Formats: sequence, structure tokens, C-alpha cells
Amino acid sequence: MSVLAVAEHRRGELRDVSLELLTAGRELADDLDGELHAAVVGGDVDAFGEKLNREGVDAVHTVDAGEEFNHDVYTQVVAQLAEELSPSVVLMPNTVDGMDYAPAVASRLDRPLVTDAVALDTDDGLTVTRELYGSKVETTIDVHAERAAVTLRPSEWPTAEGVGDATIEAFDATIDESAVRSTVTGFEEVGGGDVDITDADVLVSVGRGIEEEENLDMIFDLADALGATVSGSRPLIDNGWLAKDRQVGQSGKVVTPDVYIAIGISGAVQHVAGMKGSDTIVAINTDPNAPIFDIADYGIQDDLFDVIPALIEEFGG
Repeated sequence: MSVLAVAEHRRGELRDVSLELLTAGRELADDLDGELHAAVVGGDVDAFGEKLNREGVDAVHTVDAGEEFNHDVYTQVVAQLAEELSPSVVLMPNTVDGMDYAPAVASRLDRPLVTDAVALDTDDGLTVTRELYGSKVETTIDVHAERAAVTLRPSEWPTAEGVGDATIEAFDATIDESAVRSTVTGFEEVGGGDVDITDADVLVSVGRGIEEEENLDMIFDLADALGATVSGSRPLIDNGWLAKDRQVGQSGKVVTPDVYIAIGISGAVQHVAGMKGSDTIVAINTDPNAPIFDIADYGIQDDLFDVIPALIEEFGG
């Protein structure tokens, strides 16, 4: 009754969701009284294999197959791994890459696929919790099958820690080159810009409460004072006030900084879905009933046009 968690990497870096999959996979494996297997396909498999050797992982399977993600390669390799290991559950990330190959893998294995899971339970068979209607409603799905495939939403589980004693071994997958009909030749940043808000330790995020585009200058001044990066909610991106690569939320990017400062952001569920994994959340809003205060660690109920200048003076020193 084992679990197979398929890691994800991009441009030479193992992504955090890979270690989140290990946490979820270990919990499942414990419930099933089985083993947790991790797999990484392509890239620097030796380095990635070592990084996946976390506490609770029983085996890491590396597959040397190209440098970057390829749909046709991943579909073949993951399906072969699952056929070899026969895991009860195959866990994959609910990301652009994961959702590209997960349905194909599930189809090849003839397994039901449940996507975008935010919680898993095995008390009475596998039960998957998902969110609907912009995360306003939770629903549970009972998976009536002995074996299943599931994709997990990033930032819903903590990353696995520690150093494990897993066996790390190469898996000899058979790649049908005639079935590989695509290739990765390079990367282009959609929407331009040179900011990756997912890597920021401190984010100063701004919403419609800023009122006018000209008022963004003070937000950037605060970010400079704090050594932070500026991000924003969807209304500002839709208005063209900030570039698309700075958008946080369900239709933007999922971020997990050490500190997230939400300025003039009400806290709609679509935005919260992208930042609720932050270590510390600070909210500044005039509305005491703003939903953002429900998840904030610290709240300032005041006019941002009074608060921000005071913070710049305090930290800009």
C-alpha cells in the first residue's frame, strides 16, 4: 500500500511543491501502513535525488530524461514507475506542468484522477477535499477505487524537512522516442518584467485601496525601505498599474514569503488562496470587518495614507 510522489523542477531548481508532496505522501503512507516513494524525472537527478531524501521517504527514484519538463516523456516515465511500484496513490502537483501530464498518466493507468486537492483522508477509503466557487465552498469526494491519482494544490501542506535514509536509485525507463512529439527550446516570461515574487522573503502587496496609480510611488518607497518586493491584487493588474508577474492570487501566483504586508486589500478568497501560506501576514485596512483581518497575524485598522508614510519614516532611516 505505497504512495508515489512525483517531484517538479524548473530551470535547475527543485520547486517547493515537491517537498509539500512528500509531507502529504508521508501522511497517506502512514495511514495506509505503507511506504513513500518519490520520483524525479530529468534535470540534475543526482542533486534533486539528494534533496528529496527527507525524513519519512523510503525510496527516491531518479530518471535521467532530459533537462526540462516534457509532456510525452513524463507521461511515459510516470506511468511506467506506477506500473512497476503499483502504489495505491500517485501524487502529482496541481501546477501548469502537473496538470499537463496527470490526466494522461491517469488514463494510461486506468485510474480515477482527482485534481486540486487541499486535504486528504483515508479513514474510510480515500477521501479528497477540494474547493469550489472561488474557494467559497469545500466539497469532499469519496474515491471508490483501490488505486487513484491525485494532484495537490501548492502551499496547502508544509514542506518536508530533515534528512532521511531513503534508498536513491536510478529507474531505467523505456522512452518511445517516436511518441515524443514536443520539446522545450527555451523560456519566455509571460507579461515581461524581471520580478519573481515567488522568491521574495518580504512582499508589500497592494490592493484597490490605493485608489490612484500615482499613489503606488509610496508603496515602492516602503518596499525600498524594507528591502521588499512589490506585488498586488488582481484589480491593479487589470487596470494596468502593475505588471502581470506581480499578481498574487488564484489567477496569479502563489507566494509563501516570510512576511506578507497586505495594504488596502480586502481579502477576497481568490486573493487569499495565493498568499495564505505566508509565515507572517500584516494587514492594513480601514474596514474593521475586512476578511483579510481573519487570517492576519497583525492588523492595523487605519488609513493607509497615514500608515505608509509613518512606516517609511520609521524604516527608511
